[in-house]
Formats: sequence, structure tokens, C-alpha cells
Amino acid sequence: METVKKTKRKPTGAAAMGAGPGRPKGVPNKTTMALKEMILGALDKKGGMDYLVDQADKNPVAFMSLVGKVLPMTIQGTGDDGTITVEIRRFGPGNSA
Repeated sequence: METVKKTKRKPTGAAAMGAGPGRPKGVPNKTTMALKEMILGALDKKGGMDYLVDQADKNPVAFMSLVGKVLPMTIQGTGDDGTITVEIRRFGPGNSA
């Protein structure tokens, strides 16, 4: 029976040099940036804010999910104990301020 001796090969080319520096801090991912531009472009073509207001009425669950994604993660209120007061006003025909 013949035995096969396995040896580790030394890396060659880019693998021999090690990992590269990667993307510098603060530089956005190009794919993410392109996707964001496409989404904002589509929103603009659909009517912008008016479209979002319409979606808030027709699809409140999806709209609130979107709101949750664009709000800051940590919110500190202006009260002495950090309390937050939220007031929602609707403007437009049939709604008085």
C-alpha cells in the first residue's frame, strides 16, 4: 500500500501578501449608496411626500416600519427626566390644525 504525504503549500500571489487595507472608515458601501439613490428616485417619481402620506393611510404597518428605520436609535427627551412628548398633527383638506 502506498502512502501519500500531504504537505502544506506556501501561499502565492495576493494570498502571500495578506489581507488588504479594506475600505477606509467613513466611506459608504457603493452598493448601498446606489440602492439608496434608486429608492429615492422611485419615491420621487411616485410623488414624494404625497405618496408617503397616501401609503401611511393605505398601509400603516409598512409605513410605521419605514418610520422606525429612519428614526434615530436613541432618543433623549428635553424634560428633566428625559421624557419625550410626541404630538402628531394632520394637515390637509378636512383636517384642521
